Amino acid sequence: MKQILQDMAKGGTSIVEAPSPTVSPGTLLINTTTTLVSAGTERMLVDFGRASYLQKARQQPDKVKMVLEKVKTDGLLTTVDAVRSKLAQPLPLGYCNVGVVAEVGAGVDGFKVGDRVVSNGPHADLVKVPKNLCARVPENVDDEAAAFTVLASIGLQGIRLVGPTLGESVVVTGVGLIGLVTVQLLRAQGCRVLAIDFDQGKLDLARQFGAEICNPGMGEDPVAAGMAFSRGQGVDAVLITASTKSSDPVTQAARMCRKRGRIVLVGVTGLELNRADFYEKELSFQVSCSYGPGRYDPNYEEKGQDYPLGFVRWTEQRNFEAILDMMATGRLDMQPLITHRFAFEEAPQAYQVLSDDRSALGILLQYSADVAARRERRVVLRPDVQFTPAKPTIGFVGAGNYASRVLIPAFRAAGGQFHTIVTSGGISGVIHGDKAGFAEASTDVEAMLANDKINTVVIVTRHDTHARLVAQALKAGKHVFVEKPLAINTEELSDLEKLYASLVPRPPSPLLMLGFNRRFAPQVQKMKELLDTVKEPKSFIMTMNAGAIPADHWTQDISVGGGRIIGEACHFIDLMRFLAGSEIISVQARRMGNHPGVQVVEDKAVITLGFADGSFGTIHYLANGAASFPKERIEVFAGGRVLQLDNFRKLKGYGWPGFKKMNLWRQDKGQSACAAVFLTAIEQGMSAPIPADEIFEVARVSIEAAELLRGQ
Repeated sequence: MKQILQDMAKGGTSIVEAPSPTVSPGTLLINTTTTLVSAGTERMLVDFGRASYLQKARQQPDKVKMVLEKVKTDGLLTTVDAVRSKLAQPLPLGYCNVGVVAEVGAGVDGFKVGDRVVSNGPHADLVKVPKNLCARVPENVDDEAAAFTVLASIGLQGIRLVGPTLGESVVVTGVGLIGLVTVQLLRAQGCRVLAIDFDQGKLDLARQFGAEICNPGMGEDPVAAGMAFSRGQGVDAVLITASTKSSDPVTQAARMCRKRGRIVLVGVTGLELNRADFYEKELSFQVSCSYGPGRYDPNYEEKGQDYPLGFVRWTEQRNFEAILDMMATGRLDMQPLITHRFAFEEAPQAYQVLSDDRSALGILLQYSADVAARRERRVVLRPDVQFTPAKPTIGFVGAGNYASRVLIPAFRAAGGQFHTIVTSGGISGVIHGDKAGFAEASTDVEAMLANDKINTVVIVTRHDTHARLVAQALKAGKHVFVEKPLAINTEELSDLEKLYASLVPRPPSPLLMLGFNRRFAPQVQKMKELLDTVKEPKSFIMTMNAGAIPADHWTQDISVGGGRIIGEACHFIDLMRFLAGSEIISVQARRMGNHPGVQVVEDKAVITLGFADGSFGTIHYLANGAASFPKERIEVFAGGRVLQLDNFRKLKGYGWPGFKKMNLWRQDKGQSACAAVFLTAIEQGMSAPIPADEIFEVARVSIEAAELLRGQ
């Protein structure tokens, strides 16, 4: 498989070869024939990538504010690392794809192999797309026209929000690709249309489609033109499909509208509004969201749960179908919008045209590579890498943000030999695998586990896959490092515990390690050293200013992420277990009570643990605090002394002979040390750095705490 990526740090556009994605339930695998470059969105991304760091910052003041807040809590060096890592991740381009179905996932109805379909797949010769983001192409619609479907649906959704009726006067401000499609759709609906733009060539096309035109660049006044167009009454509606930092399009729209006129923003503009312009006429203003209901709803897009037609007539998919029907009947003509055609292999030249020629409209990419060659699930990144059998040779499963930014560098620094990185989509594995020095990238977990050269597996995937992948790796005889949690329910945990117990008596048994890195942080190691001198019970207070995550985020989904207590608070259950050095014998939990108008989930809770030696502690896991407050604070009261650790940067001691503080220039949560001790244990034949009984104990307690909270 080959795909186009945009370098957001340096600005280059390139074609990258990656392992082919594998079809999964609810998805289609599609061999691409044609894609359309979105002149507006993709030009903006390319220009942003080519901008300097200062220019990038000026374009995103909200992100700059977030960075400054992170500097206050996490320190400058940690923040710089995070920003560089984010910009270093190339961005897939494109969302207007036409191709032929190569494979149909389980649970998909209405599609079959060989169907010609449109989708919001990227610029790649093989794409995997959820079924609700695909639509079949009518026989009399060619691939070139069909490539405009998704983009045209953006304009259609804006029109649906405006709700025009036959004979109304409607203004379209900005007649790029979306604007010119919008003009045609409005004309097909029986509306009179006025097109406004600074590009005379685009206005000539709008006139060809039946619109009257206004060019402010030629000295024409848009407001006066709108009033004249509406015969002095004011236009019924304005659709803004322009992309500009200026607020003029919105201001002009308000001034040319009739009383109770409608304004819908489809593009991107400044939003410095004058209240008087809207107040006196009681105007409505709405921002359109992409290509229709269902957009950004994971239940619709990822899980395939359609909205009932009787209640939501037009969804993303149904908008795609409506556009294709308009093309099939000849009411939408896309041929005049095509200005350039390139072979897919010439994509870098296509993006150069996009940047250099501001009059470019429809740029099509055409795919002719052999379809069988697109299905290779393994790509060699470094053919000459040699591996030392006595050292840990690693297969990584997952290359998300945490894996790429934290764990892969940690294992590399610890001396791990990187063999294969496996991801479901393929492209992220190539990006991060090439950068980190992996020999291969793959989308085939089974093949990686069957590779005799690989003796160690690191699992950094979504939480609902952890238990299954750990079991597969252990059965294959691999040492396993899995990022928390080990399992998300009691059944998974029980099965894993039985499996591991069955393997232990058979030497050499594989090591099992959890990513409980905080116990290996240098300041925590110092705390443990000091606390071990106190031969009496201890009191712990751990405050986690976790930050809010939307209730519909995958980590909050009990069946996918397990919820934030199992998925994240387990870190602190383990940390308290480590510092106490004693078995957990009791668990209590209380979450914030329900309140009208406030959605309360389990991430606003207190967990109290009791230990066999008489120690106890509370974990305050709170998602309703300020971002400027330290994210993690740990306090221990023991033997007339106190230890306080703030955000793994500042450790203070109160009443400790010979110890007052231990501060770090850079935040260190122990990830590198955690990876290092695990690899050392493998290489030297030592026992696991975290005893297996503690791993399973913490997993049980985490699940128990979550279940207590859910029962309230």
